[in-house]
Amino acid sequence: MPWYLYLAIKQLFPTGRRFPFFTAISVVSVSLGVALLIVVLGVMGGFGYQIRAMITDTEGEIQIKSRGLISDYPAVVKKVEAVPGVAGATPYAAGMLMVQYENKPAFPQMRGLDLSSINRVVSLGKFVRIGSLDDLDDDSVVLSGGLADALGVRLGAMVDIYTPLMLAKKDGEVILPRTAKVVGILEIGHQQLDSSTLYCTLRLAQELYGLGRDVHGINLRVSPGVKEDEVVGRVNAVLPDDVRAFSWRNSFADFLWVLQLEKNMMLFVLLFVVLVAAFLTMSLLLVLVLKKTREIGLLGALGASRRQIALCFCLQGVGVGVVGTGLGLALGFTVLHFRNEIVRGITHLTGGQELLARFYQFSELPEHLENRDLLLIVVSALVLSTLAGIIPAVIAARLKPVEALRNE
Repeated sequence: MPWYLYLAIKQLFPTGRRFPFFTAISVVSVSLGVALLIVVLGVMGGFGYQIRAMITDTEGEIQIKSRGLISDYPAVVKKVEAVPGVAGATPYAAGMLMVQYENKPAFPQMRGLDLSSINRVVSLGKFVRIGSLDDLDDDSVVLSGGLADALGVRLGAMVDIYTPLMLAKKDGEVILPRTAKVVGILEIGHQQLDSSTLYCTLRLAQELYGLGRDVHGINLRVSPGVKEDEVVGRVNAVLPDDVRAFSWRNSFADFLWVLQLEKNMMLFVLLFVVLVAAFLTMSLLLVLVLKKTREIGLLGALGASRRQIALCFCLQGVGVGVVGTGLGLALGFTVLHFRNEIVRGITHLTGGQELLARFYQFSELPEHLENRDLLLIVVSALVLSTLAGIIPAVIAARLKPVEALRNE
């Protein structure tokens, strides 16, 4: 081991003595900065990851839409399922309804499902907490958990469904509400979807909206390992001009852009925490250089080169960065692991559980840290810590042995 590396380690972690104040303050400051970056980027990445999973689990990776309605949808489904990379396709109908149970009204979003093909595209069945999606037919519905709670509905209850067609009656025609049985209660984990969604068969949705044989769109599932954008291009090549396919990224481009912007801004702001820790390390190293002036002069007198003296102090900055980053990673991942327990404890004390779900739309705090974000955090902490040791190292290297010894 080179003597300057050994000396740098001994300066940071001397044996037989209490843990030095300089090392403790420097390592703790870097650790807290790294941990804060880990927690914030992990949670922000978790929101994006959870939203993607929610979209693909409920709507598939690709949606086919038209300026109006899609006519002869079985032919379109057959055509797009023949496209390489498409694992399945299912039509859907969507719209707003009014649902009433024992004089309690609600206005949920309706989703009409084609039961013969739904399982090839989306995985709604795994979200059903009470009942079963297999029991769904033209005379029954599945409600989201929040909607069922708002109406006071339980499994087996009968609800009245009012369609917007009632407002457009002609020639004295009277359209009566449709009565349906609740055969399932579904919870996805997203507050907005769980609070106001009604699922029914495609045929019932077509009747409620007077669509005939038409549908509002078609959802597609992409084969594993295939890029969505490539499949979108292939699907659009076989569709008519008035019908287009969009990936989930394109459909939610504005929302995802805002989410990514918030994440980047958080990264930019929190990097200043690590930068402040680096300045603290540099200040303490400068104090150490002034304190060790005689020893530096003695090293020069014994034949140490300026480069070796500079490396001795620069490596101390590297050591602070390595140890601080390691402890920060451990602390950050520990906080992420117990994030929901911590949030529940804080919201329990402040009484903000319902506000958390209402504004952030998730029943639990998600977490997902991408490898590139983790690499960026580690590299930033190590680079800034290394740069923090350069100025003290340069000052130490420029000390002349005779003058350094004379100052003592």
